[in-house]
This record gives sequence, structure tokens and C-alpha cells, in this order.
Amino acid sequence: MAMRKDLTPKASNKLVINSVAFQDHITRTLLHPNFSLSDPLRCRRKAQRNPQARGRGEERGLHRQDRQEGREYVLDSAPPPLTLAQKLGLVASPAGRLREDEWTRVKARSVQQGESAQPCAICREEFCLKPQVLLSCSHVFHRACLQAFERFSGRKCCPMCRKEQYETRVIHDAARLFRHQCATRIQACWRGYVARKRYRKLRKSICPKDKQLRREFFEAKLQELNDSFVRYCHTDTEAFLSDINRSLSSSRRVFQQLERKNVSEPQENDWDRIQSQVIQRGVWDCPICLTGLCRPNLPTEAGTSNHRQHRRTVLLSCSHLFHQLCLEAFEAYTTESRPSCPLCRSVYHKKLI
Repeated sequence: MAMRKDLTPKASNKLVINSVAFQDHITRTLLHPNFSLSDPLRCRRKAQRNPQARGRGEERGLHRQDRQEGREYVLDSAPPPLTLAQKLGLVASPAGRLREDEWTRVKARSVQQGESAQPCAICREEFCLKPQVLLSCSHVFHRACLQAFERFSGRKCCPMCRKEQYETRVIHDAARLFRHQCATRIQACWRGYVARKRYRKLRKSICPKDKQLRREFFEAKLQELNDSFVRYCHTDTEAFLSDINRSLSSSRRVFQQLERKNVSEPQENDWDRIQSQVIQRGVWDCPICLTGLCRPNLPTEAGTSNHRQHRRTVLLSCSHLFHQLCLEAFEAYTTESRPSCPLCRSVYHKKLI
């Protein structure tokens, strides 16, 4: 009270102004923004009114800003106006906002430190395509991680260097780096695929020098040819075999017609040669009735029946012997215009012996 009595009115007015300035500064900066001296609980009620709606609004704003991909911008809002204490010089004024050239130097320092290439220091996960922010202290974090850290700590302080009252700028360096890495991996996979495909093609076309590999190479080629032939053939085996039979029968008819046209009647010396072939063969049974034949140029054996003596033998130009009656019965039975030998199916000329 003594000191107050000793103060002049001018000094007392200055003391009152300074006190009001300090009180206003504390209210606007150090206390909660919604704090009221008349109702201290009102700020708490306002903060607890609808936190979910506020979170959804912040999320919508975050996604709306993230759509502007490729454009870097400062995330902090405009600085609040100076308080009376700051205007009077009682409290230090906050530093001014960084200029574009200063942000360029901060970003260059961050790139030099490799902040975007390393995981986020808060969640320890890669940035990938998630939104990231650059602080004025050149440290980089996930945008959502930094906001969660600020809500948890209750103040604006860098998680790495503890710098307070930093500025935040949205950047996309990690997203560009992630896209570049993905493109590099895709190109590497494609080049590897092309190289492997070319190598397999060369292995199929160029014969190796090693003996074992050369053998395997030709075995694979042979197996490939066999598989292609099987695929080319019809799957119906019966139809395939019937086609082969028809082809063979048509070829056989053609050859028979050629034989019939070209066969000429043997001469006397030809018959002698044919008869000598019959004697050398030594077959004296008729192939049709399976009974004995009369041997040519041989006397009749004793005990031979008259029925066997009266059955004459026919010699064919194909050197086969038959009973005359058996061959005539066979010729009468066949439908061909010129019958063929019952044994070798060749066109013949015949001679009685």
C-alpha cells in the first residue's frame, strides 16, 4: 500500500495497462481459446459438444486438400493478431512466416538428410502414398501422425527436435519417390520376363555344345514332333484306322488293275520254269479241297484210287497247283471279271498237267 501511495497517477495508469495487457495475452495464448473468465466451464462444454462431428469435418477438409495432388502449400492458418502485450513490447512477438525461398532451403535440407526416404518417426511406417507434411525444422512426418501427436501432447512441438511454434507445409516427395520405386520394380520385372523368354527361345533353337545337354535337346525336339503328330491326328482312332484301310484297299485295286493289264501269257519255257518251282516247293495238296494232287512227270503210285487218277491238276502262272474242278468252282463263285489266285491274289494263266 505504501508503494501504491508513492506512485504517481501516470505510473499507476501504466501499471494498470500492463496488467490488463498481460491478462489478455495469457487468456489468448496460454489458456484454451474458448476459455471465458465469466464461465470457466463453458470452454469444456463447447469442446465436448460434438467431437465426432469436428473430427469428420477435419477429415473432409484433409481429403479435400489432398485431392490437389502435386501442389505444395502451407497448412497453418494465418497467424493470430498481436496481443496488447506484444504490441507494447512486454512479450516477444512471434517470428514471421517463412517465405518461399526459406521453404526451398528447408526442403533442400530435408532432401539432403533423406527424410522422405526414411519411415515416419512417429508410426515407423513407410510414407507410400499417404499425405506427408514438412516442418520448418526440416523434419517430415505423416500428416495424420503429426495431428495425433499434437492432440496427445497438447502443444505444438516437433517430435524430433522439440522445436515449438513450427510451420507445416504439405509436400509430396515421398509419393513421387514411391511411384518411382514402383515404376522401377515394374520395369525390372518386365525386363526380367523378356530376358527369360528370349533365353528359353534361344535354348529351343540353338543346340548346346555339351554332350548331355545336346542329347536332351534332341530328345526334346523328338518329343515335340511326336506330340505335334499326335495332335494333328484325329482323336477318333476307329475313324483314323478306317481311313487307312480304305486307302490301302484303293491302292490294292489300282495295283491289281495294273497287273491285269501288264500280265502276258507265259511261253513254253516259262511253264517249264514254273513247273520246276513247283517240284522244288514240294507241296502236293490242293489248297481248296486239301486233298492230294497228281505229281507232274511222275508215274502213278500203286494203290492210288481211280477217283484221284481222274481228277486232273491245273498249274497256274503264279506256280500254285489246284484240282481243275476245285479251281473251276472257285472261278464260278467269284464275282470278279478276271479271278485271281486263291492263295496269292494275283492274276494268273493256267495250264492242265
